Amino acid sequence: MNHDLMTSTRRQFLGRAMMGSAAFFTVKGAFAEALIRTPRMTEGPFYPDQMPLDTDNDLLILSDSITPAVGEVTYFHGVVMDLQGLPVRNALVEIWQVDNKAVYIHTADSEGKDRDTNFQGYGRCITGSKGEYFFRTIKPVPYPGRTPHIHVAVSLKGQRVLTTQALINGHEQNGRDGLFRRVQGEDAKKALLVDFVPVDGAQAGELTARFDIVMGLTPEDQATDRFRGGRPGGPGPGGPRRNPDA
Repeated sequence: MNHDLMTSTRRQFLGRAMMGSAAFFTVKGAFAEALIRTPRMTEGPFYPDQMPLDTDNDLLILSDSITPAVGEVTYFHGVVMDLQGLPVRNALVEIWQVDNKAVYIHTADSEGKDRDTNFQGYGRCITGSKGEYFFRTIKPVPYPGRTPHIHVAVSLKGQRVLTTQALINGHEQNGRDGLFRRVQGEDAKKALLVDFVPVDGAQAGELTARFDIVMGLTPEDQATDRFRGGRPGGPGPGGPRRNPDA
């Protein structure tokens, strides 16, 4: 796709996504009472040990390259809110995932493997005034032992407050995924499932995937993250390194 056309498409979609996020926060009362806190899931062993040259929110274009990554282009977006449905502003949202060949950018996974060197593999974004965040990436593919997923982390003032994963709603491997099966409660499981649907008017089969994040920012939650040690919210340098947790 022409680079100017890609830029135009991204801008058009971002505008629609942000308008949708604004409308989301006009809902009050009973809606807020029905919010389910986004369940925590493991960081896994492959949070980048060496950051890519580019760490912005477009994972398809690396630095000044004009060659995009291979995969189903996906606009992964949503809002970060608290349990009352109020937006969480200025939060750092990070995502990381495998490329179209099921390879992470972490050296322990990518060394010796044929990977898509045009895929950034990791991105970060600061939430806006209405808690909105936005990424352009690819639809996740299965990783050995795991159903397709995107790792998501949220930090406030330098402190990791949530680590979780977004899964493809309806994917056949979800029911066999050990980590997903550990999540207790059907409502909690549903909070991790994301619909990947075609973007209206897109010319290249692009997808949109909305993953709203509900955080319980209580002192107890933050104490739990600190107790885990290492990188806030993560397993720490001595934590688990089993492939099923990837």
